[in-house]
Amino acid sequence: MEVSIQSIAVATVLVVLTTLVWRAVNWVWLRPKRLERLLRQQGLSGEPYTFLRGDLKENSRLLEEAMSKPIAVSDDIKPRLMPYLQQSYQTHGKDSFMWLGPTPRVNITNLEQIKEIFSKIDDYQRPDFNPLVKLLADGLANHEGEKWARHRRIINPAFHIEKLKLMLPAFYSSCTEIVGRWEKLVSAERSCEVDAWADLQHLTREVISRTAFGSSFEEGKRIFELQEEQTLLVLEVIRSVNIPGWRFVPTKMNRRMKKIDKEVNALLTDIVRKKEKAMRAGEASGDDLLGLLLQSNAKENVKMSLHDVIGECKLFYFAGQETTSVLLVWTMVLLSVHSDWQARAREEVLQIFGSRKPDHDGLSHLKIVTMILNEVMRLYPPLMILLRNVHKETKLGKLTIPPGVQLAIPTLLIHHDKELWGEDAEEFKPERFAEGVSKATKNQLSFFPFGWGSRICIGQNFAMIEAKMALALILQQFKFELSPSYVHAPSDVVTLQPQHGVRVILHKAN
Repeated sequence: MEVSIQSIAVATVLVVLTTLVWRAVNWVWLRPKRLERLLRQQGLSGEPYTFLRGDLKENSRLLEEAMSKPIAVSDDIKPRLMPYLQQSYQTHGKDSFMWLGPTPRVNITNLEQIKEIFSKIDDYQRPDFNPLVKLLADGLANHEGEKWARHRRIINPAFHIEKLKLMLPAFYSSCTEIVGRWEKLVSAERSCEVDAWADLQHLTREVISRTAFGSSFEEGKRIFELQEEQTLLVLEVIRSVNIPGWRFVPTKMNRRMKKIDKEVNALLTDIVRKKEKAMRAGEASGDDLLGLLLQSNAKENVKMSLHDVIGECKLFYFAGQETTSVLLVWTMVLLSVHSDWQARAREEVLQIFGSRKPDHDGLSHLKIVTMILNEVMRLYPPLMILLRNVHKETKLGKLTIPPGVQLAIPTLLIHHDKELWGEDAEEFKPERFAEGVSKATKNQLSFFPFGWGSRICIGQNFAMIEAKMALALILQQFKFELSPSYVHAPSDVVTLQPQHGVRVILHKAN
């Protein structure tokens, strides 16, 4: 009897071990080779799969080399930001794939296929990133299916244009703080040098603190500091092989990411609880994003949990300030270089507002400023690449995508594609958008800084109104140029940021 029990135990262990070994071998070798064969059969090209690392090592080497040296403002930024993908295009063409460890990533540049991916959101879903990545912002942008639809429905009212109009005073107050500080610096010598990147980050953080939570920047300062550190850690995770279960290993980085998350959750829980209490007591309005979200949530049969609300708050903090700060800083860089467009934009702002406080109606009539912002987002899109996964065999145009393949829409490359935008695609020419986006793109889906379709960024109007308000106030008061010490070094830190800041020299506009 004892022998029999031992035999069963040994047999069970052997079965478990055999299963685990089979799964490991399948994950690191058999499955990738099968997927590679299926992709090549359809005319796609790429480097052969190499055990476990794939193309990550070469990608990291090229990226480190590219990031080690700055470029001129007039240089093509693609080789610096996407050196491996740029090299792959030259070697294998646009219809190519690369390896993120054992996962193949197929680059999609066909505009009709891109439209299909954006349209069929159930077939093409956001990547199921390493759970550690979700510690940064696990909100609407990461949800799928019914949960996404419910959250979108609850959050939508907060971003209605009439609600955004009510937030204009908060936009104005935050912008005038920075402009006022710059005026004091300039007044003594009629010019001064500032780090526009640091100040614009402060501005957009102040805006999101006020408009999202009705609080001052100081109350949210610790959250921003923690989220900034978490962003850098998340970038390390994204650029490494996603080994199942590795997040449970108590490495120094894993422990730090979880500690940051715990502190951010505690701070946001306190903000949410205070807001709920104040609203119940009639001591707070629901005009900020959190208040509007809580009001909308209260009307639902299936409500967001506190965990869900905190996830959306993290997304408010991260996406709410990142997109606008990078848009504004690259706008200042390009207008510093192209002083003729800076002058035209200032003339338009002064013609519409004079020295008056900008209002929503006037902001909506800033045609030249809108052209400039669109061209900046074409050249420097906040997110350089959009990713989607397929979970079942899926037809995409002439391609058949097997499950386990990741699709990449390289926004940066499409926005710079000379076949779509002409031989001057690398040049700053806002006149492209003189007759609107549809005319500029010839009614093709070749411009999508905020995504496209039903999952288009919910905060795009928020970001554009804030950017117009800030730029209008800056142009009313200042002329600006790049400092001789400025180093042009675009860098991918989740969003497209200046690696060494942006030093500009401010002059009084009149």
